[in-house]
Amino acid sequence: MTSPIENKLAELGITLPTPVPPVANYVPVVRTGNLLFVSGQVSIDAGGTIATGKLGAGLDIDAGRAAARLCAINILAQVKAAVGDLEKVVRVVKLVGFVNSAPDFIDHPKVVNGASDLFVEVLGDKGRHARSAVGIAALPFNAAVEVEAVVEVA
Repeated sequence: MTSPIENKLAELGITLPTPVPPVANYVPVVRTGNLLFVSGQVSIDAGGTIATGKLGAGLDIDAGRAAARLCAINILAQVKAAVGDLEKVVRVVKLVGFVNSAPDFIDHPKVVNGASDLFVEVLGDKGRHARSAVGIAALPFNAAVEVEAVVEVA
């Protein structure tokens, strides 16, 4: 029997990928008490293709939103790997979205909405969170977006 969250993912056509292993000296998730601190997840799809480039210099807001959505899917994959069942999510507490952007790009919040919207679509009110959206000069692998999360679990 599948859970309501798994059913919602299927309804949205989302299959969670196998979490990407760390590429440096860190762990993908740290649990302390009931909080999971999920390391930054870049905009990589299940096939290993990274959405790359700079917002405002070749990428538009829709492409950025899609990249942020990929980050959120990867966060869910890391959470599931850490606790075994997404039904254990009590709430998404905080997201920090990093947007690889041109110096004059100012729509970082619109880009990070791709991640925020996915969490609400999949988790309902448990997906509503505090958030920061930050523009930066570069990301690893020239990824378009990276998102980290703090998630409360049961």
